[in-house]
Amino acid sequence: MEAYLLDWANLLLRWAHVIVAIAWIGSSFYFVFLDSSLTKPEDPELKARGVDGELWAVHGGGFYHPQKYLVAPKSLPPHLHWFYWESYSTWLTGFALLAVLYLFNARTFLIDPRVFDWSPPTAIATALAFLVAFWIFYDLICRWLGEKGGQVGGDLKVGIAVALFVVAASWLACQLFAGRAAFVLVGAMLATAMSANVFFWIIPGQKKVIAQMKAGQPVDPIHGQRGKQRSVHNTYFTLPVLVAMLSNHYGWLYQGAHNWIVLVVLMLAGALIRHSFVARHKALVQGRRVPWEYAVVGTLLLAGLAVALKPAPSPALPAAAAPPTYAEVRSVIDQRCAMCHNAALAQKNVALHTPELLQQHAQAVHQQTVVLKLMPMNNATQITDAERDLLRRWFEAGAPVQ
Repeated sequence: MEAYLLDWANLLLRWAHVIVAIAWIGSSFYFVFLDSSLTKPEDPELKARGVDGELWAVHGGGFYHPQKYLVAPKSLPPHLHWFYWESYSTWLTGFALLAVLYLFNARTFLIDPRVFDWSPPTAIATALAFLVAFWIFYDLICRWLGEKGGQVGGDLKVGIAVALFVVAASWLACQLFAGRAAFVLVGAMLATAMSANVFFWIIPGQKKVIAQMKAGQPVDPIHGQRGKQRSVHNTYFTLPVLVAMLSNHYGWLYQGAHNWIVLVVLMLAGALIRHSFVARHKALVQGRRVPWEYAVVGTLLLAGLAVALKPAPSPALPAAAAPPTYAEVRSVIDQRCAMCHNAALAQKNVALHTPELLQQHAQAVHQQTVVLKLMPMNNATQITDAERDLLRRWFEAGAPVQ
């Protein structure tokens, strides 16, 4: 019953997490597009009001005219919408999902003794430390290298330093945790920094601007500059976070000896593709060529990764070769699968201890064990490639149990 309730918690949290993440990423993408697509106003009235950029758009049968003020408008409007609960809700549901799936089941999902054999409490504490430590060092990089003399800049230096730190963190995570958990943890690490940017800098900076306006004081432009810097970082983190989170469905990504390189290449490809679209917005406004080469490089990285990870070809079999016998399949199932999928312990409501049940779940066995290579979890029972191939041939022959 406990496993069943955890499955429901997993489903509902994952559903909520995806919903609020769509809202956050959607608003983030929109405002990056908006900020990059604004043009200088020509209307003298807009200039007199302090409008620095405007955009005309059509959507849903209506026309929209968003405007951006240089630093801040001269007076506050009566109704001001804040964008922050999308971020907070995404982090809260994501952390809850991480806790339910990985931290609560640390021995199964977080720890792989073949990678690093340690106690669940220590592994959990270290995983949480990853989230906190990355934010602290990332924030220090932004302040040490990106701020000088009350101005925000140094984008290239900050970008290189953050990228190198992400690579180091990815390598370390893959040396300490199960591959699946390491990939997700790196994604959670970046997502924590994204939400912390909103919580510690973007929203507080906006509140300080409003407080200065209400007090009749000059508005310090550093708050807007810092908020824009962190917002830009968030948009570049987005695709790397998404691919790291999605990777847990594909065992062949994180099970290799050099899985940290796979993760870094995936995230780099995502960042390059995202940069291509960010640069595209500015290029269209300025009448310049759209720099699609970044997306091309990102796509080539993905293609190269696909080639590098391709499975070795199965040995050719004689045309008349018989499929594996049930006895051969039964031996593999009993050694590698039955300890979690039996009459007493049917994980995920899958039991494989009888011929009928094995045949009933043959497709799931093939998908999880042969195609996705998700099972056995962290390959705890040491199933071999030859045994996976045996299961493949058995399934392709119709999953006979006679």
